[in-house]
Amino acid sequence: MSIFSHPEFDQHEHVAFYHDKKSGLKAIIAIHNTNLGPALGGCRMWPYQDDGEALNDVLRLSKGMTYKSAISNLKLGGGKSVIIGDPRTQKTEALLHAMGDFVESLGGRYITAEDSGTKVDDIAKIGERTAHISGVVADCEHGGDPSPTTAYGVFAGLKAAAQYRLGHRDLKGLKVAIQGVGNVGFRLAKHLKEAGAELFVTDIFEQNVARAVSELGATAVSGDDIFGLEVDVFAPCALGAIINDETIDLLKAKVVAGAANNQLAKAVHGEALRQREILYAPDYVINAGGIIDAYYQRLGNRDGLKTHVEGIADTLNEIFERSIAVNKPTNEIADTIAEERFQV
Repeated sequence: MSIFSHPEFDQHEHVAFYHDKKSGLKAIIAIHNTNLGPALGGCRMWPYQDDGEALNDVLRLSKGMTYKSAISNLKLGGGKSVIIGDPRTQKTEALLHAMGDFVESLGGRYITAEDSGTKVDDIAKIGERTAHISGVVADCEHGGDPSPTTAYGVFAGLKAAAQYRLGHRDLKGLKVAIQGVGNVGFRLAKHLKEAGAELFVTDIFEQNVARAVSELGATAVSGDDIFGLEVDVFAPCALGAIINDETIDLLKAKVVAGAANNQLAKAVHGEALRQREILYAPDYVINAGGIIDAYYQRLGNRDGLKTHVEGIADTLNEIFERSIAVNKPTNEIADTIAEERFQV
């Protein structure tokens, strides 16, 4: 399997593979950049179709974490880990312990946390074998789970994008299509519902959709139908590469603002959105609440956390203004700002 010539390889500092025969663990850790500090990024467990798909994901996600920390003014680098397997059927204590051994083997250059397919209890199990974890705080609300803060940051960013593009000072009556209502997507939906928005939801797990319908009064939508709805905002909150050649032409929303990582299949899709006058809130900017939360956990002091997260809106407004001023897509503007900070 090629690494250095891989299309998603971006001068990554370290890519490590680990197999533990006894537990069945097959995992990859990618460290993209540590110029600003140790690489912090979640541990994703997912039933990837093959090893190549897992490698592609971890390379993209780790790079995104570098940019996310930099644009959020955090003294952290970017990294990510993926476990190849179904989190609903293949996750065991032995597997999580083996993952802890893997993280420990990197000597603190990588710090792991919760992500898709893992939760606080899982990270605590990993933490039984390594001190290099985040998102586990016994006396903290939600036990240190950063998902609520991620959702709140996306909510703040979505409001800013809606006001900038649509002129909505509040979200009452705003129609929002949410793709993925798991830990973050459901909490975002709850914030939106409380603000008076009308919700349309889809998810690969039917129980997630049922919960959003029963608890939030959302309208259930089947699969790919979510893209073509007559809504104001499309909020991708599932996996990445969801904005691509096929889906862009389907979109009727004027704003794309959601929690998913790596929403653009390719960087050029940011320009494609701009050409269609669809305002894109760059994913690693709007969904940075979780990494900001993890950073404050490491400081041992949560004073200033909420203000820092709410600053996501200010960062997005700066990006939107610069995008208009220089006629470049918002993802390019965000990249430029982040690179100025971590390329030391």
